[in-house]
Amino acid sequence: MSKHLGTFGLLIVAIIWGMGFVANEVALDTMTPMQILGGRFLIAAILMCSIALIKKVKTEKNELFAGIVLGIFLFAGFATQTIGLKYTTPSKNAFLTAANVVIVPFIAFMIYKKKVDKFSITGALLAIFGIGILSLNGNLTLGLGDGLTLICAVSFAFQIFFTGEYVKKYNVLALNAIQMTVAFVLSLATILVTGETNLTFTQDGLTSTLYLGVLSTTVAFFLQTLFQKYTDQTTAAVVLSMESVFGTLFSVLIVGENITPRMVIGSTLILAAVITAETKLSWLFDYRKIKNPKIEAEME
Repeated sequence: MSKHLGTFGLLIVAIIWGMGFVANEVALDTMTPMQILGGRFLIAAILMCSIALIKKVKTEKNELFAGIVLGIFLFAGFATQTIGLKYTTPSKNAFLTAANVVIVPFIAFMIYKKKVDKFSITGALLAIFGIGILSLNGNLTLGLGDGLTLICAVSFAFQIFFTGEYVKKYNVLALNAIQMTVAFVLSLATILVTGETNLTFTQDGLTSTLYLGVLSTTVAFFLQTLFQKYTDQTTAAVVLSMESVFGTLFSVLIVGENITPRMVIGSTLILAAVITAETKLSWLFDYRKIKNPKIEAEME
């Protein structure tokens, strides 16, 4: 029962994040990317710091450093994702972002020399083909929005990797509060440097920013931490990657995005890449073992 609860909870997180792509698209009609990020991270920082204070969380020097590292990559990921959304569609933005889970094993190889298995390599190749079909123009050039979203995927891959390392050592509430505060400070600094201080308040813009700050950031991060206790990392990664599917679904239903055969093929390949890299196709081997016990003996 607890395993099903974990899967259901993470599916809710994926739905919230999927809707976030549309909320970003709506907010961009009246706000700049940095203004959206500033509002989003201000809300998240206030809420998470408040929770940390209520819980009387004490921050150590090493936790502060870890939170700063996470905050930098979190800001880089959301900044390139949001800016990229100005030049591409929500569905492509969602699926290209999902490619981050394929990149994580290669980061582990670069930093800790951890061996990259054949499933990760297969997933990477599928992702490359999917990204090419989804994003490359007729002359084989990459559009600005898609290029920025790929940088976003790499940034999120580093954030996911270091999060996995740090949560084993430090307090989760402290890490979340610090990284959201750092992301807000970087957003505010960018706004001041670029002179994007003129803010136009509209109902749609405020509603979208509130959604991003409260639900897509604060609540979703909390739920992810809560429900991942009831499931394994592989299941969690696959369920959370469904944000790209929900992002496309909401984009079609709410903003009326048109789906082309090229988008379907490219998106399917990227989703297949994520599932291959994260599950190692264990579900397929388990099924084959049930159907043919000799396979299990051959694999051992």
